[in-house]
Amino acid sequence: MLQIKKAAETAGISVRTLHHYDEIGLLVPSMRTDSGYRLYSDEGMDCLQQILLFREAGVPLLSIKEMISLEVQTQVRMLGTHKEKLLAKQRQIQEMIHTIERTISYHKGEEIMSNADKFTGFDFTDNPYIEEAEERWGKEYVTSVNRKINQCEENGQERFTALYQSLAEVRRYDPGSDEAQKRIGEWYELLQTIGTYPPEVFISLGEMYTEDERFTKNIDQFGEGLAVFMREAMKIYGTARLSY
Repeated sequence: MLQIKKAAETAGISVRTLHHYDEIGLLVPSMRTDSGYRLYSDEGMDCLQQILLFREAGVPLLSIKEMISLEVQTQVRMLGTHKEKLLAKQRQIQEMIHTIERTISYHKGEEIMSNADKFTGFDFTDNPYIEEAEERWGKEYVTSVNRKINQCEENGQERFTALYQSLAEVRRYDPGSDEAQKRIGEWYELLQTIGTYPPEVFISLGEMYTEDERFTKNIDQFGEGLAVFMREAMKIYGTARLSY
C-alpha cells in the first residue's frame, strides 16, 4: 500500500489531484488508515495509470469515469488505438525535427531545400475515426450519410433547428459533461431515425463538421463554436457506444 503522497510522487501528479479524483468518485483510495490517510494498492495504481493515459489522450474526466468501468478487453482495445496514434505522432515529430534542422541549415546557406522539402512532416489530415469508418463501410457510404442528413435537414428543418438550438445552449459546457452528453445523445437518436449509423460513422460525421467549412458555417449559425463543440461531444459519445 502506498500513502497518498508517495502515490502522487510515483505518478508525477499532485496530492490535490488525487483528492479531486476521490471527491468525484473517479479513483477512491483502496483503504484508509485509522488516522484517515488515503492508501493505494497496486490495483489502485493500475487504475490511476489508466486514468492518466486517457487524460493524456484528451478525454474529459467524466468520460474517463465511464471508460475505466468498461470490460478489460474493451479498455485494452482503446489503449491499443491510443498507442497507434502516439506512434504515428512520434513519427511525425521526428520528421518535423528533421525538417527544422534542414531549415536552419537552409537559412544559413548550407543546404538547398525544395518547396516539397520545406513541408515534410506537416500533417493536417489525420483522422482515425473517418479512416476507420471509410475502411469498414467505404468512403462512398460515409459521404452518402452526410448527403442524406443534409436532405433530411431541409425536409424536416424544424426538428433539426430545435436540436441545434438546444445544443447551442450548452456549447460552452465541457463536451463530456452529463448535460452535453444527454443532448448530443438526442442528436444521435435523431440521426437514427434517418438510417442506421454505427458509432464510428457518428464520430466521423462530427469530424466533418469542422473539416468541411460548409458544415461549419451551417452549424455555427446557431452559435459560434457549435461545430467544434458537437465534434468533441460526438467523439466522446460515439467512443462510449463502441463499448456497448
